[in-house]
Amino acid sequence: MGAESERVAQFGRLEDGLLQAGEWYRWGPYVSERQWGTVREDYSADGNAWDYLPHDHARSRAYRWGEDGLAGFCDVHQRLCLSLALWNGRDPILKERAFGLTGPQGNHGEDVKEYWWYLDAIPSHAWNRWRYHYPQCAYPYQDLIDTNAHRDRYQPEYELLDTARSMGTGTGSPRCTMPRPGRMTC
Repeated sequence: MGAESERVAQFGRLEDGLLQAGEWYRWGPYVSERQWGTVREDYSADGNAWDYLPHDHARSRAYRWGEDGLAGFCDVHQRLCLSLALWNGRDPILKERAFGLTGPQGNHGEDVKEYWWYLDAIPSHAWNRWRYHYPQCAYPYQDLIDTNAHRDRYQPEYELLDTARSMGTGTGSPRCTMPRPGRMTC
């Protein structure tokens, strides 16, 4: 049996998931980028997840079935979740989660209006690298909502890059490297 086969055999049964995968897998990037506005968090009387928990409410309401965040890292049970909170000095709120349009707000349905990439990682999550582009002017939350609402489905989506071009501003580029144990550098 090869080294990789032995490592996979240590995972245990599929239904036990990461609990039997070893210590390295008990922590990882298991936090979703977006939990708000999903059917998992819908407790509305009419079943309309988009209106029940939009992005604007996400920062002041607790989730029941998960968590979200930028460059999020947590244990397999999501009992302890860590992620970035950014502020460019101009926004009225901290940037704690990805912003996007709900289904009815977007001219092509739901769409997250952010730019981020997972650049590199190793399978044990002992080292991860992530990059996010954050506008250095005030984040155009309302402009994205209003402009997309006035477009029909035959027009292109109005993206964050379009707002940056129209305002003549650039974006910052926070980068995070998360080596183990518990050290995050940005």
